[in-house]
Amino acid sequence: MPHRYFTTEIGNGTAVLTGADAHHLADVMRGRVGDTVLLCDANAVEYTGTITAIQPGRVEFTVTEGLPSAAEPDVEVTLYAGYPKQGKLEEIIRHSVELGVHRVVPFFSRYCVAAPKKEETKNERYTRIAAEAAKQCGRGILPQVSLPLTDFSAVCRELPDYDLALFFYECGGVPLRSLLPGDPAHPPRRIALITGSEGGFSAEEAAAAAAAGARTVGLGPRILRCETAPLAVLAAVMTLTGNLE
Repeated sequence: MPHRYFTTEIGNGTAVLTGADAHHLADVMRGRVGDTVLLCDANAVEYTGTITAIQPGRVEFTVTEGLPSAAEPDVEVTLYAGYPKQGKLEEIIRHSVELGVHRVVPFFSRYCVAAPKKEETKNERYTRIAAEAAKQCGRGILPQVSLPLTDFSAVCRELPDYDLALFFYECGGVPLRSLLPGDPAHPPRRIALITGSEGGFSAEEAAAAAAAGARTVGLGPRILRCETAPLAVLAAVMTLTGNLE
């Protein structure tokens, strides 16, 4: 399978790759003029690119007509993940990208064990992890990893932007299958999933989520770890919306 790279410099039958990806293709993979790769733009469109020129830090291509990426779900899912401790967020990001997440938004809440520390620097690493996972699993976009929201009220303020917001509460709620796939005539296309940190959610946070329009959902009789719950709910949502078929 051809190697996959992302670039926004595509148009009029040509494309350009620069920076670290150009170095990887030219120097690590030893790309040569005439070799082909897969190029993805920012809109889930894929192109077959044929190398026409290699310069230091720059690779040029001719490209075929773009085709929609078959790997992208037909729902745009944002995962709001309570900030875990000890590097677990890296695992959440990596596997959620494989499962089709569009954006990951960490957040701090009342019972978070972790505390904010050098988040701008960490975000650079998280963004690289998401990009590596996207390339490895054949995604058509680079999912975004946002800087963490400082409290749960900031999460609630974003919820009206979604067709459906699902608050996964350790104290229980309605079954997920009762909410998805939803109305066949108007299925939700922008979905927010909200899962907690090691300490879970306070009753006040659960009430705030409901007041902001989120549906409170249970995950059965077992308590899932904070790094397990996001992946379980994301896999379930993708299954119920037909995106794991």
